[in-house]
Amino acid sequence: MDFLWILIAFAFGVVARQLTMPPLIGFLLAGFVLNAAGVQPTELLDQLSEIGITLMLFTIGLKLDLKALFYKEVLGTSLIHTLIWVVLTAALLAVPFWLGLSYAFAVDPQTSALVAFALSFSSTVAVVKILEESSELKVRHGKLALAVLIIQDIVAVIFLVAATGKIPSEWAAALLLLPLLRPVLYRLLERVGHGELLPLAGFFLAFGGYELFSALGVKGDLGALVMGIVVAGHSKTSELYKTLMNFKDLFLIGFFLSIGFTALPTLDMLPVTVGLILLLLLKFVLFFYLFILMKMPGRVAYLTALALSNYSEFGLIVANVGMDNGWVSDEWVVIIAIAMSVSFLISTMLYRKAHTTYARFHLFINRFERRGAHQSIQMPASFNVLVAGMGRVGKGAYHALEKEGVTDIWGLESDTERLKILREENLNVISGDADDMEFWQQAAKSRIQLVMLALPNQEEMRAALQVMKLAGYKGRVAAVARYEDERDELMLLGVDVAFNYYLEVGSGFAAECLPLLNGDVPASDEHRSVPIG
Repeated sequence: MDFLWILIAFAFGVVARQLTMPPLIGFLLAGFVLNAAGVQPTELLDQLSEIGITLMLFTIGLKLDLKALFYKEVLGTSLIHTLIWVVLTAALLAVPFWLGLSYAFAVDPQTSALVAFALSFSSTVAVVKILEESSELKVRHGKLALAVLIIQDIVAVIFLVAATGKIPSEWAAALLLLPLLRPVLYRLLERVGHGELLPLAGFFLAFGGYELFSALGVKGDLGALVMGIVVAGHSKTSELYKTLMNFKDLFLIGFFLSIGFTALPTLDMLPVTVGLILLLLLKFVLFFYLFILMKMPGRVAYLTALALSNYSEFGLIVANVGMDNGWVSDEWVVIIAIAMSVSFLISTMLYRKAHTTYARFHLFINRFERRGAHQSIQMPASFNVLVAGMGRVGKGAYHALEKEGVTDIWGLESDTERLKILREENLNVISGDADDMEFWQQAAKSRIQLVMLALPNQEEMRAALQVMKLAGYKGRVAAVARYEDERDELMLLGVDVAFNYYLEVGSGFAAECLPLLNGDVPASDEHRSVPIG
């Protein structure tokens, strides 16, 4: 039966991929198909789901800036949004019942309040997947969305403690001393090397944190997050994050499949479920206006609000607790499960078009900004070449052009931490996103001869090219690709040169080594190791 899950999940994932949709949409649908076919889930599926969520929270901790949780745009927006949402949604849920339209399910004040509270959370799993696919976890709106999710998770944990009556152990206060273990954990990471011990160390830390918190009566998932925060900042953090990414994605398939096994809807539930889906618009509007009131730029407010406009797996947990305590009927658990699943699909699909949508309507969106909130992009007066994405590939291209005597080169980088390091190295770098319409509108007016796109993934590359076209950029464009099919797609999108660096780096390596056959030493090799023998 386990193979059947793999087969159906793979088949639906492939179909979703062929329809240019994220595979997670296929996994969600696969779960419902398996449920409708009468397949019964086993403990293995739940275990895979729990492993995926634990690893995801640990990797979030590795990238989380703890100070950001206390910014007014994070703490203030999260708490105010929850309060307003619960009041408005509870009132709206009661309206059909008062009008005599809701004959199937009782909607008393207690039920309305609990359902509204359950729907107030946004999905950590869905949002992280959305941001990862766009390589936006470390840009401003990505960090803001993650910080809001953490505050929401803390609120959910407080509710679960209060609702279940499970009081943490008196030793739980000792968890505040975990940062004192940082030197020991840092030394551990230094000694595991770069091989198979590194991902095992990640599993050890993530599940060690989970078990420690669980043993002291605190939610285990919070322990995985905290352990990630404790070891964040080590030089191996980035390598550990990348090593765990594939493991996390694989195990999270279990989570998306398990959602489909939660319940199947009936026709009586359809009107209520549709109503909850329509309420996603209210969720978006509330987030957007609260971010605007906190003096966030229109683009940041729009992208963050859109990413957060879904329902959370925590909402399902809250609803289950309410059902166990007799506060809501079991039908509501089914309705929330279906609404959550559909919200994943809608949120994922809308965010894939978020940057091009902003590009088309940025003037309207930015009309709501408060005075002084708009981010002005500091552009140089003129430059010949722009390298968009200053990671290893982009930075290497930047230095290679310098050695060839090319002048007036600038880099574009959205990661604020990397930006600071690059500027300390005296590189010319502009702070900005490669899919920002306003940046390309300014760039189109300058005398840029060549744009080199060295962005992390194909999704971001595609979005940048679409926005560049809308902004009216007419210069030359070069891009990097990991695979030949990605290279072909970039050429179809209008790129002048697409460089497959997995294929062509070998050619470059061979060309660099050819002089050695004649006994010559390459003049460009500035950092040669000492010859052996």
